[in-house]
Amino acid sequence: MFASRLAHLVAGKAVYGVACFLAALAIVVAGYAHTVARLVNSTGQGIAIDGSPSVGAMNILVMGLESRTDYDGNTLPESLLTAMHAGNASAVSEGEVGAQDTNTLILIHIFAGGQKAVGFSIPRDDLVNYPHATLDGITQGKIDQAYDFAYNQSLGQTYGSSMSQDQRYTEANQAGQAFEIATVQAVTGVHVDHFVEVNLAGFFYLAQAFGGIEVCVQPWSGNDGANLADDSSGWDAVADGYNLQKGGPQYLHLAADQALAFVRARDTLPGTDLGRTKRQQAVIDYVIWELKHRNVFSDLGTLNSLLGIASQYLRTDSTFNLLDFATDMRSLTGRHVSFITLPISGQVNDMELNGSLQDVNTIDVPYVQSYVHNAFYPPTPTNQPAPKTTTTTPAPPASTVTVDVYNGSGAAGLAGSVSQALTALGYQAGVIANASSQSQSVESATQVFYGAGAAANAAIIASKTGATATALSSVPAGHVEVLLGSSVTAVPSGLTSSSTSTGATQSSDATESPAPSASSTAGANDGATGGVLTVPPSAPFGIPCVY
Repeated sequence: MFASRLAHLVAGKAVYGVACFLAALAIVVAGYAHTVARLVNSTGQGIAIDGSPSVGAMNILVMGLESRTDYDGNTLPESLLTAMHAGNASAVSEGEVGAQDTNTLILIHIFAGGQKAVGFSIPRDDLVNYPHATLDGITQGKIDQAYDFAYNQSLGQTYGSSMSQDQRYTEANQAGQAFEIATVQAVTGVHVDHFVEVNLAGFFYLAQAFGGIEVCVQPWSGNDGANLADDSSGWDAVADGYNLQKGGPQYLHLAADQALAFVRARDTLPGTDLGRTKRQQAVIDYVIWELKHRNVFSDLGTLNSLLGIASQYLRTDSTFNLLDFATDMRSLTGRHVSFITLPISGQVNDMELNGSLQDVNTIDVPYVQSYVHNAFYPPTPTNQPAPKTTTTTPAPPASTVTVDVYNGSGAAGLAGSVSQALTALGYQAGVIANASSQSQSVESATQVFYGAGAAANAAIIASKTGATATALSSVPAGHVEVLLGSSVTAVPSGLTSSSTSTGATQSSDATESPAPSASSTAGANDGATGGVLTVPPSAPFGIPCVY
């Protein structure tokens, strides 16, 4: 019974890590602490992070390793590597494929009380300055390479020593954990309290035991639907049951090997790695949904097996008290968890970096730090400016006013959707862009600014968006600027109730995720930077559709 009900639970590297992590917490909350405490605590073989809380508000870094080895440095079996489309044992042993890079990084903030969480997927190709130089003098590289640099440096230092292989690789992984955490802290500007780490093998064994996952996918028009297959990862939607003649969003059940291929595929996705983060986020949404909607505690033997696998392939910091944390998390539901991809500034192809040509993402570190801080630590209502008295002057015709909309929320396509709702009210569409192209700072709540002659219309727009209208000399005459706040994730209800055009549209800042029932022309999340995966309330399995 347990296996059938959890047949679709887990997918991919960091996704597997989150799944095991959440399962362990849920099991403890359900009253099995006396049985599973030893297995849960056996995962804590990572570094210690002093002074971090085990309950209350905290930041947790989830890391998914690219590794084709186990935690003791042994190459994975040939049969497993073949099933995972991850090379062969000879190539792994020779160092030709695989590394200890963190293919997936997700930084999650748990709010006090454990009832709400927000996570940021950090694109692995982000170019960063490391917090200190490696022994080889490397000071800059991709964010995902920090773990690998420190891991190999540690192995080099202990080579030929009297240490056992287990000890050497334990120290190497701990060195990687410490350097990756320090790098993420330097980039995001927030302290990492705990971490959860998983290697590649763990996913496959667990997904195989559970039978796979449910996903919702649709073709990407940008490459004529080529996202439905990926030779590198082995992903093949048609072989999994996708009906090309029907087209549009479709739900698929993926077996273990295809579940892994689904979350590893990137070459055929919009934004490549950025697109891949959307798939990983969608699967985590599904994991949370399953844990809340299925009877996952009916077979204690299977639960022990689950945690037995976790103890082999999952690592946390040694200072993370999962039992205390689990109790504090009993109120968390999928409806109160959101995942966002951190924004990038641009992309550079074939950059000379540490002896090779690499494709990288450039990032605005101060903007990223502000973005993360605002999401993790939003200002309290007492810090918001007092509402201003709105004007009673009759408003000029809407058609005489141009409205510029800037997306400060990170919700993909939201600026375009808000602009569409405003044009349906008669306003002229102006600039549609991310907030980074606008000079005003982003606050938690939406802000409305206006130029000469647009005060009355600005007041109307402000009332519909839950904002206040403020005059700003830099705004052109006859223009209104709407700066969507960092906490805004949907078109304000004041606009949706007045407009029938509130769906996702192609815009300059991103595109939205469609509801599963949307037509084939609805825009799925395209992996654009800063995008939030939105899940319709009635969506089966609690998952969005993705490319």
